[in-house]
Amino acid sequence: MDYLSLLCIAIGLSMDAFAVAVTNGAVLKQAKLSAALKIAACFGIFQGIMPFTGWLVGKAGEQLIHKVDHWIALLLLCFLGAKMIWDARKKEETSPCKSTLQTKTLIAMAVATSIDALAAGVILPSAAGAQSLWQMLCAVAVISAVTFSLCLAGVFLGKKCGCLLRNKAGILGGAVLIGIGIKIFAEQMFF
Repeated sequence: MDYLSLLCIAIGLSMDAFAVAVTNGAVLKQAKLSAALKIAACFGIFQGIMPFTGWLVGKAGEQLIHKVDHWIALLLLCFLGAKMIWDARKKEETSPCKSTLQTKTLIAMAVATSIDALAAGVILPSAAGAQSLWQMLCAVAVISAVTFSLCLAGVFLGKKCGCLLRNKAGILGGAVLIGIGIKIFAEQMFF
């Protein structure tokens, strides 16, 4: 398994969740550890469930996907990266900070920010070498742990820095996903 690619994918996928965690931290009256843990756990769990689900879908059509997986990876990661950048730029213009700590709202945000992880799960075998069930479970654990850690730090960072970093994280995450898509495509086509 390619752990560097996996780590980069995990960081890229967690950037939108990190951005939301920063926003939540910015609007908290007090950044308590319990609230930060709740936010981080929610995002970490959904960020892990979605790529595993995507991987299961991908395994069902493995023979068909193998011949075009590098094209799928390029298109999906570039699309997701561009969407993250677009959304981050759009939020810069229109989105004021507001409180979002109700459990229902938090779960909805976690699902929304992990949709890209569902698509990424389809390409994890070619992107990070997660071929077996064990390797995929390890990949999911890494993605969940990275998301959890970044979101936990994001809540406290948001409390310190307000909404300043929120959209920059989405732009960075999108750029990372696009870079990984190009890397996968280049490796499959030229090496």
